[in-house]
Amino acid sequence: MPTQHIVQSFDDELRRLATLIVQMGGQAESQLANAVEAMVKRDSDLANQVVQNDAKIDALRNQVDDLAIELLARRQPLANDLRVIVSALRISSEIERIGDYAANVAKRSVALNQSPLVRPVHAIPRMAALVQALIKDTLDAYITGDAAKANAVWTRDEEVDELYTSLFRELLTYMMEDPRSITPCTHLLFIAKNIERIGDHATNIAELIHYTVKGQMPSGERPKGDATAYAVLSAPGGKP
Repeated sequence: MPTQHIVQSFDDELRRLATLIVQMGGQAESQLANAVEAMVKRDSDLANQVVQNDAKIDALRNQVDDLAIELLARRQPLANDLRVIVSALRISSEIERIGDYAANVAKRSVALNQSPLVRPVHAIPRMAALVQALIKDTLDAYITGDAAKANAVWTRDEEVDELYTSLFRELLTYMMEDPRSITPCTHLLFIAKNIERIGDHATNIAELIHYTVKGQMPSGERPKGDATAYAVLSAPGGKP
């Protein structure tokens, strides 16, 4: 993504900055995969490991901050170089939040393991797989400076929202039909929401990649498919 400079060390520093971002993204993607695996397998040890590993993403975020601030102060970059560095700061913040939400999924998984298994668990891995694909494609777009690929991620977030809405309705129905399912279904609702938010942060990164490459944010309103705020369900027997 960065252009070549007369001072070779500046190029090396920009590459180092990009490498840190990719390392953060890879770690966050792995954290999400492990958190969902811990939930599916009811593996509290793996879930606790995910929670502990969140500190690794935080440490990488600090390295990005330190390097970016140093570059801003010492190199006084302009135009594209300035966008690259400022975007790296913002992208690292987005990835850190992805890591936080993955850790939240793991924490909920530990709590979920204390309750009997409920059927809607099967929908969570599908939703997580969609979000993992968004993260992977976003990182690929960042590495290659591919604004078109970033835009594709930006539009695909709607699919995650629609799946979350469907799962939200299904979980509420289970809770209304069987009060014993309220506790595990509540944990699953929070897990699903955390995964949906990870998708939002992936699309935020896609917007920043577009800005870095094109010099402006994507035009138009981001497609959204989350209709949970308007969900209306009927209680068993047909009464609202």
